[in-house]
Amino acid sequence: MNTFDGEDSQELLPEGLYELLHTNGLSARLRAVPDLEATSTDISSDVSPEALSRHVAEAVKRLLIDTDAGDRVAKVNQLLTVIDPENQVTPGPLQLESLHRPDALKRRQLRRPTTKLSDSALLTNGKDDPNLAAEIRAEIESADTVDLLCAFIRWTGIRLLEPSLDALKARGGKFRVITTTYMGATERRAIDQLVNRYGAEVKISYETQATRLHAKAWLFHRKTGFSTAYVGSSNLSSAAMLDGLEWNVRLSNIGTPSLLQKFAITFDSYWEQRAFQSYDPETDADKLDAALLRNGGTLTPAPSGYTGLEVAPYLHQIEMLEDLEAERNKGLHRNLLVAATGTGKTVIAALDYKRLCEAAGKDLSLLFIAHRREILQQSLSTYRNVMQSGSFGELFVGKHKPQEWQHVFASVQSLNARKLAAFDPSKFDVVVIDEFHHSSAKTYRKLIDHLTPQEFLGLTATPERGDGIHVADEFFDGRTASELRLWDALDADLLVPFHYFGVSDGVDLSALDWKRGSYDLQQLSDVYTGNDARAAKIINEMQGKVTSTEHMRAIGFCVSVQHAKYMANVFNKAGIKSAAVSGLTDDDERTLALKQLLKREINCIFAVDLFNEGLDLPQVDTILLLRPTQSATIFIQQIGRGLRRAKDKSVLTVMDFIGQQHREFRFDVRFRAMTGYGRKQLEKAVEEEFPFLPSGSQIVLDRVARDVVLTNLKAQLKLNKLKLVADIKSYGELYLADYLAKSGHELKTIYKSTKNSWTEYLRLAGLVEWMSPAEAAIAGKLYDVASAEEKKLLTRMASLIHVDDRERADAYSKIVAEDSPAYAELTPREQTYARMLFFTLWDNGGGFESYDEGFTTLRNFPFVCSEIAQVVALGAASSKRTGKSLGGKLAWSPLQSHLTYGRYEVLAALGAKSLDTIQQTKLVSMGGVAWCEQSRTDAFFVTINKDEANHSATTMYKDYALSPDIFHWESQNATSPSSPVGKRYLDPRGHDSQVLIFTRDTADDETGLTMPYTSLGQVDYIQHKGEKPIAITWKLHRPMPADVYADAAAVAQ
Repeated sequence: MNTFDGEDSQELLPEGLYELLHTNGLSARLRAVPDLEATSTDISSDVSPEALSRHVAEAVKRLLIDTDAGDRVAKVNQLLTVIDPENQVTPGPLQLESLHRPDALKRRQLRRPTTKLSDSALLTNGKDDPNLAAEIRAEIESADTVDLLCAFIRWTGIRLLEPSLDALKARGGKFRVITTTYMGATERRAIDQLVNRYGAEVKISYETQATRLHAKAWLFHRKTGFSTAYVGSSNLSSAAMLDGLEWNVRLSNIGTPSLLQKFAITFDSYWEQRAFQSYDPETDADKLDAALLRNGGTLTPAPSGYTGLEVAPYLHQIEMLEDLEAERNKGLHRNLLVAATGTGKTVIAALDYKRLCEAAGKDLSLLFIAHRREILQQSLSTYRNVMQSGSFGELFVGKHKPQEWQHVFASVQSLNARKLAAFDPSKFDVVVIDEFHHSSAKTYRKLIDHLTPQEFLGLTATPERGDGIHVADEFFDGRTASELRLWDALDADLLVPFHYFGVSDGVDLSALDWKRGSYDLQQLSDVYTGNDARAAKIINEMQGKVTSTEHMRAIGFCVSVQHAKYMANVFNKAGIKSAAVSGLTDDDERTLALKQLLKREINCIFAVDLFNEGLDLPQVDTILLLRPTQSATIFIQQIGRGLRRAKDKSVLTVMDFIGQQHREFRFDVRFRAMTGYGRKQLEKAVEEEFPFLPSGSQIVLDRVARDVVLTNLKAQLKLNKLKLVADIKSYGELYLADYLAKSGHELKTIYKSTKNSWTEYLRLAGLVEWMSPAEAAIAGKLYDVASAEEKKLLTRMASLIHVDDRERADAYSKIVAEDSPAYAELTPREQTYARMLFFTLWDNGGGFESYDEGFTTLRNFPFVCSEIAQVVALGAASSKRTGKSLGGKLAWSPLQSHLTYGRYEVLAALGAKSLDTIQQTKLVSMGGVAWCEQSRTDAFFVTINKDEANHSATTMYKDYALSPDIFHWESQNATSPSSPVGKRYLDPRGHDSQVLIFTRDTADDETGLTMPYTSLGQVDYIQHKGEKPIAITWKLHRPMPADVYADAAAVAQ
């Protein structure tokens, strides 16, 4: 690590990147290069043990190299006398190489791999490298458990390992295999052999659209702690393991422990994912054969579309299903679901229907409506696979007529051919309308107005219609129940990855007029149209980024018809065949242009009127953004034109031409739409060149564009408080909900720090008096005291924005109401809520003798009480979570699984925080755990990303989810299985106690506010390993919410 860190080194430190611990020697060497500026950062407490121990190890190594061989043991023991006297080295030194029963070696010579168990190595099948197959055989011979992750497995690879695998089974070793049907390359004979002869547990991914598993890796677990692994390019085939030009890295638990730990955790996580299904040759052989043929391209799908394969939802689909459930729990049964074409909207609708049937305990009648036969046939196939029935549903389109009318997939034309008056409006329990953006058409409108189902669901990829109206506003009271985020779709491999290039175009727009959140379009058009220098740069940059302009299919988005025609003319002159279309273009001419683009008779269409449905071509592989927009919706729809999968398209190229912008322009909108990052996180991502994007996607900004974007982002982060006050004043709304609805801002905009409150903003805007009459009367001569108390209370408003359930919001509102009953008059459940609110406002008790005293003081400040009621009502109304009682011995508690709580709310609810036990919460600082004696409950408060800034492998993988209902957690470092606390953790039932887990992604949000926790609910003990700390695996009573699992999962889902 520290090749430049020797104090005696005379070599000057060169420019570059380092990770050196500051030492006396380093300080001297830094002084020797005064012309260079050093940048240093604090090492976090989570990372410092690794950094410090590595430094000491390097120092000891240098010492021993310079020490005579005969004196080295004595020198080491001299050091150990200070730090670990019980583990001094015995003379020799000797190395233990095996431990066995006296007669074991006579029966079986235990072969060692050529590479030492402690070493790492790179194997390339070179002449001086050990043969990979031989190394694998040797590794298997001494392993207790073997895990294999391999994209495909072939007979020629299996037969090379026969003796070793036979021996593994004979001695009771465990063998787990994860593989795929990718490209049809796996051979069933090899899989059957693994199971039948070698006793392997095999799981297979039957994914047909794309594979997310390309890894080839072995992990050899040894109880001795000397586990090893191989990660590389070799599948389980003869060519790969013997003489192919394959590279494989050998890892060891001694030399690279964090990598081995990550390997093991990742494998276990894959093993728990539903995408990988257990394989049994007796029952699953036909399914595997069909999948291999299908993926190999030699099997025609069944006419019914029914495959028999279980449909397992992606994580983003689970989240959207949870969103729908949350809306219905609020009494909202007309819902809109928005997701890009090709991302599985119909699968979500089918899974939602299945859930509704299960919840109702009966078969529900279904009407699925679309406008094309092809969509209906595909949708029927999807429902059949989800419902696991090849006979589910009937078509009502063309010559197809339903017989049973229980599950009907109908075209809108067929339905309207019948007399609507004779059609029972409530005949169908569930109605789903696909491509809901057609809803303005008269035929659709008649159906929507006529039908009265129990559940109504609209599906669309483009919620804004061609006339600019958002269908959510027209049919769903402005609500979108759930919308698929771009980064979720990319993570799920549902869209092609994108390569976004931000290119400076040299144009200064800062002096243009800015009206109602956008540039003056005519001025913008004038700047771009006829700008030959900009057009030349666009062509030059495109030719440098696109593989071939003669083979590309591009759409360029322009600001006006004149701009589009100008760009098409410039491209044609440059030899890039192009056309311009807009809303003014004749339908036939537009259709012809699209056909020409599809056939590559032209290579680019320059478009205006962005929402024209006809521009949605999956074959589009290049997007040119030739005008600025700060509408996230428009931006996503622009690049969304090219994100759909198509044959021979591996990536979408997006070129965004960026100039100096007006001070009001916001770059954060487009980058947040692409990444999901918050503003502060986004600034860091731009500086670090976006290192954590979904697999395959890239964002690359040239130097000038990067500076422009960063300057803009930093200006946005410093959102002027006076600017927000002016905005609030311009709307003139006294109620927070009304202001947010009209301005489009989020609750977090108001509560960016504890210093902000709605009351303060209203006062600064001059919309309310600084004090109410009651406050003025109370204050009298004690104005400063009263003002300080109110100010202190207003700093707690940000601590309430997480409230996400109606019952808690109603309880808090009742407590702060002027006519609220005394604490003793509340029900036990209401008293619990009262304590939860009390300690949220006064975490140290506020010096009050009773709860009534505290709440009486609070009610003296009506503006504070009003703000509390408004904030919690907004949080509950916007919640996408569905709470559920903790059940069992905690059924009495108002705490619910999946809801969000502050730490003090939890402690108050469980009896660990009260005016009688005010000091007990000091326990929480002890490693994030609290023992709540009154409720016999251990509450674990878990922060998943403990050192987010450093992304260190040494701080990861302590607390994480293996699956939606399995969670791995580490105790405090001082806890052992034999300690009273450890015994209680490992046997809660035996100690008449229960365990609750609460998680959050990070300790603070991007603005520095303390993050609340999501309740995962009660858990049961599964197993544990180690001591001080104890690593415990828990089984959740209820699977965690999809978005929480996405944050807590050890690997990407």
